[in-house]
Amino acid sequence: MYVYLYDDFLKQKKYDGVIKAMETRLTDFGIAGKIIRLQNFTNAKAVIDDEIKKGVSAIVIVGNDRTFGHVLSRAATCEVLFGFLPVGPENSIAGVLGIPIGEMSCEILARRRKIKLDVGWFNNRYFVSQLYIPPSRISVEYDEKFKVTAKSLMELVVCNLQPFVWKGRKTGKQQVIHPQDGKLEAFLQPLRKRLWRTEYEEPSIFPFEEMQVFAKSPFVVKADGLESKETKIKIKLARSRIEMIVGKERKF
Repeated sequence: MYVYLYDDFLKQKKYDGVIKAMETRLTDFGIAGKIIRLQNFTNAKAVIDDEIKKGVSAIVIVGNDRTFGHVLSRAATCEVLFGFLPVGPENSIAGVLGIPIGEMSCEILARRRKIKLDVGWFNNRYFVSQLYIPPSRISVEYDEKFKVTAKSLMELVVCNLQPFVWKGRKTGKQQVIHPQDGKLEAFLQPLRKRLWRTEYEEPSIFPFEEMQVFAKSPFVVKADGLESKETKIKIKLARSRIEMIVGKERKF
């Protein structure tokens, strides 16, 4: 039995056509199933745990990057096969997984090509796509060996599934991370003042297993749709991994 978790934004009329086409294809493939519509307050883990007890064979996330992160950051420890049907804009993760946007994604789901993916962890929370700290006065120590500080503000992006996008002179350039290598990748990008403007320097890239970020003043942390203010966080690879259906054209 397949269970489909629909993001709330799919209620918009402009998505009616693609959703109907996808549901028809899923029926043709013999994998149509129960539909659950997510709300912002939905406890994804509780919903999935309940469906696992009923014998579900796959949980399929239907939506975009935000939907993907919302579900998996909360359900990373659930022992079930996950699938993803990307719909609409803001779908950078789909390309990494080799899944086309819209109706053609149903074919990838039907083929059930499965792999295990790394999961990130920080301060008792999971993240699967990306952790982001906007420019702040932070210090970083990784693998208990190296410490990085900046004279001014510094941005930190820890990537797992969501690609890193350069800022500054190489704006738009992306780097895809390998989500099966047993490490996370940190991109540290300091800012510097140039007379009348502030610009990003070239990022430094650090593969790591464990990292600590700390500061004298609270800094913002954004991870898979959740935002908090912290003065110290520990980031590392989680013990659990996610089993996911992917396409042949995945980028890792």
